[in-house]
Amino acid sequence: MDSQVPFRAIIIGAGISGLVTSHILQSANISHIVLERRVDIAPPEGASIAIYPHGARILFQLGLYERVKAASVPCKWFFSRRPDGKAISRNGLFKYVRENHGHDIFLLERRELLQILYDGLPDKSLVRRGCQIGDIEEHTSGVNVKLSDGTVESGDIVIGADGAYSWTRNLMWQHANSRTGRPMTITAKEKTSMVTSWKCLIGMAHGCPELGQCDMTVVHNNRFSFLALTQPTKTFFFVFFRLDKPFTWPKRERFTEQEAEELAASVADHPVSETLLFGELWKRRIRGQLISIEEGILEHWHDGRIVLIGDAVHKVTPNIALGGNSSMESAVVLCNHLHRMLDQHAGAKPSRDSIRKAFDMYQKERIPRMKEILEFSSLITRVQAWETPMLKFIANWVLPYQADRGIADQLGEIIRRAPKLNWVDTNDFGKGRLAWQDEEKQPAKMELKEKGDGQRRHLEAVFKGVFRVSGALMFLIVVYSALV
Repeated sequence: MDSQVPFRAIIIGAGISGLVTSHILQSANISHIVLERRVDIAPPEGASIAIYPHGARILFQLGLYERVKAASVPCKWFFSRRPDGKAISRNGLFKYVRENHGHDIFLLERRELLQILYDGLPDKSLVRRGCQIGDIEEHTSGVNVKLSDGTVESGDIVIGADGAYSWTRNLMWQHANSRTGRPMTITAKEKTSMVTSWKCLIGMAHGCPELGQCDMTVVHNNRFSFLALTQPTKTFFFVFFRLDKPFTWPKRERFTEQEAEELAASVADHPVSETLLFGELWKRRIRGQLISIEEGILEHWHDGRIVLIGDAVHKVTPNIALGGNSSMESAVVLCNHLHRMLDQHAGAKPSRDSIRKAFDMYQKERIPRMKEILEFSSLITRVQAWETPMLKFIANWVLPYQADRGIADQLGEIIRRAPKLNWVDTNDFGKGRLAWQDEEKQPAKMELKEKGDGQRRHLEAVFKGVFRVSGALMFLIVVYSALV
């Protein structure tokens, strides 16, 4: 093994997780290349992304915080509405998140974040665009990535950051199941563990005063829901539709522009506020498209010299906007373990076994947290779409009457337990009323001072039982939780 050639990572995909990984590796002086299929880093598609305080802390460590902050105006109110557009509740979620953590939730166009990430790279030459991956070949001392143009990139590891339809993941599965003595490493059950239960109209429109200048609106309906988020000159929208027949990999649904138009027309007469119909919002759109929404977490996040991050290995619904932040978290945790591994080898190439151990620790650290985030996101999606009569009851008669800061405090526990880079200081990152778990001198639970927190704890227990308890017993539990 030639220790004179530096350790090198090959990142496949220049989305959020791939670009964040490049930023991190550049900050640690770890050699790498990013291979992106598209020529345009920030194509005009998709809708918004929300950067929570824990995502902002990562961007602060990478020197990108101020750029993201400048691109967003803080949101004010979170409205929940019935199908007729009338408000069920108005919640100060965003104010309470700021109080809890010292920072706003930043809302911006997804493509704008991608452009910020790319423009902020110290060395953009490390991102190679227009690359189609052909195959990945592992050998005793490294890995080769073959591109469709015949060129080869060589390195020590491959980081698959190529999204929910990851080609890297497919190749990893093939390699895992073709190894001698390990034909059942990746089972059919695991391959079908990401389930598509929703399709979604997503897009961006011009500013809509009827929805507020900087607000979030959820409109409940039976088995579908509207989500709108506003900035002074832009409105981001999502319309979630529950599928009658969920499906899994390898099926992939691709929708035409005509199908998007027809689905939008089917809900055009539904209000998204007391004064605005969705059809009016759709007509004001700058762009819009129909996509599938996957949910799930894989059991195997790595095999050999290949490791997966972001949507390639964990995918959640976007209703509570934790997906992009989770992708950044995975990049951070993986790079923390790679950084530690390389420090321990003091310039020498790590062995295949050392790489496996680093990947194992990354997977072990991330899976429990992602299961929690998946469960929370999934529940929010189903409550908003009134998926069952019981969830409709919760949306109408439980959530509006919990403590006003209840949602922010539930999110607070998720936010404060998020990881950061181990070798970059965060002393100048502003603090809130809740301490970051990794900055506490002694592990401690969040202090609960508000009167409604007892009710919130009951509701949390109810939520965890929603999919396991039914009928009259569930009804009694919900009523009890709402009253105590």
